[in-house]
Amino acid sequence: MERFDVVIIGGGMAGASLAYFLGSDAQVLLLEQESHPGFHATGRSAALYTQAYGNAVVRALTVASKAFWEQPPKEFSDVSLLSPRGALFIARAEQLEKLKAETIEAQRLAPNVRMVDVADALTLSPALRTEYLAAGSYEPDAMDMDVNAILQGFLKGARHAGTTAWMEATVLDLAEQNDGWRVETTQGTIAAAIVVNAAGAWAGKIAGLVGALPIQITAKRRTAFLFQPPDIPALMDSAMTIDIDEMFYFKPEAGLMLGSPADETPMQPQDIQADEWDIAVGADRVQQAADLPIKRIERSWAGLRSFADDKTPVLGFDPSCPGFFWLAGQGGYGIQMAAAMGGLAASTILGQRMPSALEALDFNPAEIAPDRFL
Repeated sequence: MERFDVVIIGGGMAGASLAYFLGSDAQVLLLEQESHPGFHATGRSAALYTQAYGNAVVRALTVASKAFWEQPPKEFSDVSLLSPRGALFIARAEQLEKLKAETIEAQRLAPNVRMVDVADALTLSPALRTEYLAAGSYEPDAMDMDVNAILQGFLKGARHAGTTAWMEATVLDLAEQNDGWRVETTQGTIAAAIVVNAAGAWAGKIAGLVGALPIQITAKRRTAFLFQPPDIPALMDSAMTIDIDEMFYFKPEAGLMLGSPADETPMQPQDIQADEWDIAVGADRVQQAADLPIKRIERSWAGLRSFADDKTPVLGFDPSCPGFFWLAGQGGYGIQMAAAMGGLAASTILGQRMPSALEALDFNPAEIAPDRFL
């Protein structure tokens, strides 16, 4: 059998970012069950870089990734990874206290986040209905992310560092050996010292093959749709507009408007499709909040986002399976924090210090370690 130091199961953003940071220090094989990387969650994300989204651990990983997104290595990409957008979190009267509390929490790591009144909110998102709003919270530093450029940058860098990638390579079996693991796939069987579970929605299935910790990784459907924008001045410069309870969001997208009900419907891992009911719910919520008549859906899709029970990523060696490494549960935050997650996973596998950007934040890896579920 061909032998590798590390086999990464999953070619989405998690697996690709780890291969990028690890490839120059180890012989790495990246396995992807689909015909191309990023087929499921990564390839269906309209990602926004926002430091005000997610719990404290997620926000720290997001903040620690910013320097990489702003100034990646010269050979990483020919285009900018970030472009200006801004994020406006909005609240009705009954949501106002939550908006204030979330703003205070966000300011711990993102001090530029600020409360705005209705008039300012309408300037930032001119389609909003005045009667719907009580106030907003604005994050001026939120950015659109070029997901494809980021994924391809990681993959190209990993390839140049010597990483081997197999497509249409479904893992059929994993078995412990004296010196590591035997990994049987539809493309062949190989040996590896370390197996990384970066399988996204399929992470639970992979863990079940080896008797690892029974960490519940739940796949949840997220629906998005595109529609024609009305003729409203400055509409196409709007900030990403998000309900503070995350019941919907909308933003300009390539000359159209993107909307979503921000659904999180538990699903079995699969090639997921958009549900007509979720599209209808999302369109109704957007139209209640904003003067955005949706006469026709131009395109719709859905992706699977994978969550641990505490909505915090899982990263580290499994205490019950030597050489089995978790890199899962990134949820809807995986792209914005991928640089820090990939760097931290690589340093953990290599037994090195964590990345300096995380050290500067006094980040505690125990907060994302698998053994927190013991």
